Amino acid sequence: MKVVDTFPALQNLFNPGAAAGLNKSIQLHVTGSDAGDYAIHIHDQKCELVPPASVKPDLTLSVSDQDWIAVTQGQLDPMKAFLSGKIKATGDMMLAMKIPALFKLQ
Repeated sequence: MKVVDTFPALQNLFNPGAAAGLNKSIQLHVTGSDAGDYAIHIHDQKCELVPPASVKPDLTLSVSDQDWIAVTQGQLDPMKAFLSGKIKATGDMMLAMKIPALFKLQ
């Protein structure tokens, strides 16, 4: 599986009810053999993948490709990954705290 393949599933895990009133962008900076930058824009209770250059991210998450895939497949708890330093966050930490409610990853 490639990182880009995780986004359709991620959109299916999106919880529109938790996104009421949000107009935020999250950039994902992925390292490893499948490195790349991705951006998710949450607005109008929708989540969409957008070109990273099209938005100024409110939150940037940095993670290895293997850890990202493990998180999206339910093999790695996102909170444990954050606490252990496998996921690093910069920017709007309040938005980071909302991610478990926004995406039903576990």
